[in-house]
Amino acid sequence: MERRNFLKVSVVGATAAAFGGASWLSAFSASAADGDGPYGPLLPADANGVALPEGFTSRIVGRSLEKVAGTDYLWHMAPDGGACFADGDGWIYTCNSEVPLLGGVGAIKFAADGSIVDAYRTLDKTDVNCSGGRTPWNTWLSCEEVDKGEVYETDPFGANPAVVRPAMGRFKHEACAVDPDRQVIYLTEDVPDGGFYRFTPTTWPDLSAGTLEILVGPEDQTSGAVTWATVPDPSAEDDDTRDQVEGSKPFDGGEGCYYAAGTCWFTTKGDNRVWAYDAANSAISLTYDADGPLSGVDAVTGRSNGDLFVAEDGGNMEICIITPDGVVAPFLRVDGHDGSEITGPAFSPDGTRLYFSSQRGTGGGTTDPGMTFEVTGPFRG
Repeated sequence: MERRNFLKVSVVGATAAAFGGASWLSAFSASAADGDGPYGPLLPADANGVALPEGFTSRIVGRSLEKVAGTDYLWHMAPDGGACFADGDGWIYTCNSEVPLLGGVGAIKFAADGSIVDAYRTLDKTDVNCSGGRTPWNTWLSCEEVDKGEVYETDPFGANPAVVRPAMGRFKHEACAVDPDRQVIYLTEDVPDGGFYRFTPTTWPDLSAGTLEILVGPEDQTSGAVTWATVPDPSAEDDDTRDQVEGSKPFDGGEGCYYAAGTCWFTTKGDNRVWAYDAANSAISLTYDADGPLSGVDAVTGRSNGDLFVAEDGGNMEICIITPDGVVAPFLRVDGHDGSEITGPAFSPDGTRLYFSSQRGTGGGTTDPGMTFEVTGPFRG
């Protein structure tokens, strides 16, 4: 295999080096190899069309417009961002629907043995719910990806009604990630000149009021210190939020967002980059800046050992792993879904299962049904 430098710039600062015992600082300063990941090469696709390393298996847990097994709930169209929540001995996978005007959120409840015991809606009649973020207080923030879209705080357990959070800004939301250490929430914006935002609640963790800020820095800056400035009008009544602060740094199509141990990773699809924001030092850097093997960067999640899992929108429909020791490699590939995108990667609370969706399935059109998958296997760390 040709060796290339995929990880271009280290995460800055000592706090960023602590991520589940893995030294990100030293790893991201080193060269990365385009080769097999820690789980080995992908085997031929299984009966579900998923190519996985040896020892891993897949199943389909939801098909759009079909009842989730053992329930009366029709799984929604265009499954997108998702997250898992512990529920007694089992867990819940909650998932957005990126459908205009109907949108909303659905959920699948699993028993301790992985069997499906229920499925239901937690949000209805919102607009193009793309991604979002999980909170430490066990709610799911569902984000609308439309002009002047909003953030809805939803209850994955289905007991409480969803609540809109206008203080978090009205813009073309993509994803968000909670930083409990600084009691803030980071947000991405999916437009070619989108902002990277930070929301600070007035009273943590009440999201009904607070201050929305946008990251400030030179347009071509890829590393070094940055600052934040308050967005004067988060409601964007007259001007878009990204246009209200002079000198705000544009990002080319903000996508996934994931926080762990002092670092917020976020992706920009327009230039195929994975960024890192070092919260302790208020600095940015590039984690990934290349054409392959990871192409069409989108949703991102991680594990406690420091592995990042980045899903592709397009490309060859893979979820790639970026390891702390500098390897970028495919972890799985979905065959026959060329017109779709991979969405909603999230691990079960015990880390043994990975959930994700193919938003438009094998048809690839905007009205074609999606599929939601579960992968089980010997995940490390």
